[in-house]
This record gives sequence, structure tokens and C-alpha cells, in this order.
Amino acid sequence: MERTVLITGCSSGIGAATARRFHAEEWTVYATARNTDDIEALAELGCETQPLDVTDRAHCRRAVDRIIDEQGRLDCVVNNAGYGLLGATEDVPTADVADQFDVNVYGPHRLARAALPHMRERGDGTIVNLSSVAGLMTGPGFGVYSGSKAALESMSDALRREVAPFGVDVALVEPGPVDTGFQSRAGEELERVREAGTGAYDDVYDFHADRYALGNVGQTTPETVADVVFEAASSPDPDPRYPVGAAGRLASFSRHLPTRWVDAAIGLARRVIR
Repeated sequence: MERTVLITGCSSGIGAATARRFHAEEWTVYATARNTDDIEALAELGCETQPLDVTDRAHCRRAVDRIIDEQGRLDCVVNNAGYGLLGATEDVPTADVADQFDVNVYGPHRLARAALPHMRERGDGTIVNLSSVAGLMTGPGFGVYSGSKAALESMSDALRREVAPFGVDVALVEPGPVDTGFQSRAGEELERVREAGTGAYDDVYDFHADRYALGNVGQTTPETVADVVFEAASSPDPDPRYPVGAAGRLASFSRHLPTRWVDAAIGLARRVIR
């Protein structure tokens, strides 16, 4: 029985690797991106492609409706599209916070609302939401991005418990740093926020600049994350959470530490950086 998956954010990185992983397992893959020119390689591989902007409700519904019309079923939605907005919380304009949540939180919500009626009717289906270690713990400069991923975590927990009686599963995949273009875009956003900011948080920005200068040290690969996404999607009883990489496992553990301990450790690090 051939199964069908819809994957968002397939232009590069985790999304592209995930599309290739599902295709290798002979799933019917609907790979999406805002610009289909960015996913021509996946079309050549044999994936179905479609333009999809997760901030547009009509786009989300059209993507799901097309799959139902052509395949008669949608077995899995992988909500991968997202980006990271970094910067001191005071420095980030509220409009930018709204944009971050529109993609990272409202986008998965729109796709879930479009897909769930079909999954509930069939009594089967899986939604895999790409979260992050940043959704489990945060630090200076991560407030907005971590806030969006923490919201996705909570929403996924509630959704999992709501749809379980209908035979539908919801799983979170929580990678640490991944060797993708994500870091480059996050660095650009960081500098933009810094230039327009208060000037009060130079140590925060310097820390992140130093971190990006290290390149891909400690990062896992998109293919590793794709393997975990496929495991969650294909399991008859997926785990609620799948930490990925050493950083993912560490963050999963550290969330149980007393908050004052974490605050003290971060405060010490800031003093050293200064």
C-alpha cells in the first residue's frame, strides 16, 4: 500500500533531505516550497511539487485538496517550514515577532486544520512538527525564536491528546544545530536586529557572532534529522518527542534542571564574555 506525505519547506536542508528519504522508501511525496524553482531537483527525482506559503490559508487548503483529489488519502504532514529570528528580546520589533509566529506556529496550525478532517475520516494519519532544542530551553538572544518553538511544542501536546481517539498521531522532532542554510539566515537577521537595536546587549550579539564563526562544529546533518522524521511518520505508535543529536538530548535533560541553576550558568557565561 503506497502512502502519501506532504512536506513543507523543501527548498533546502531538512525539508529537501526529508523529501528524498520518503521518496527512497517509495512514499508518494508532495514536496512544497514558496517557489517551486527551488525544488526542481526533487521534481526530477520523482516527487510531486507544489508552491506553498504556510502563511496563506488558501495555499494550505489547496495543497491538501490536491493530494486528496489525486491520491484519495494523506497519511502524513511534515511541518518543516520555518526560520529563526534571533536578537535581544527588547530589540526585536513586535511586527517581526508576529512574522516569526506566523511561519513557525500559525503555519503548522493552518496545515493541521486543512489535513485533520481527512485524517479523522480515515481514522489514521500522522502530523510531524519540526521543533527545536530552542523550544525546550532558551538563552539570551533566543527569546522570539524559542518562544515560537515553545508554542509549537505546547500546541502539539494538546493536539496529540485531542486527536488520539480518532487514530491520528502527532509527534515532535527536536533537532539541535543542523548543518543547513538556517544558520546563515539567522545570522543575517541577528545583524539586522542589532543595527536597529538599543546597543545595550552587545555581549549577546558578540556571543552569537562567535558561535556562527565556528561553522558547523557540533552540528548534525539534515539527513540524520530526515531519518528521525521518517521514523516518527512510519511508526504505528510514534513517540511524542524525538530529540536529535547530542544537543537535542542535552536540552531534553536540562529542561528538568532548576531554573535558578540555568540562570546562574548563563549569567556566569555572560560575565566571562564581557
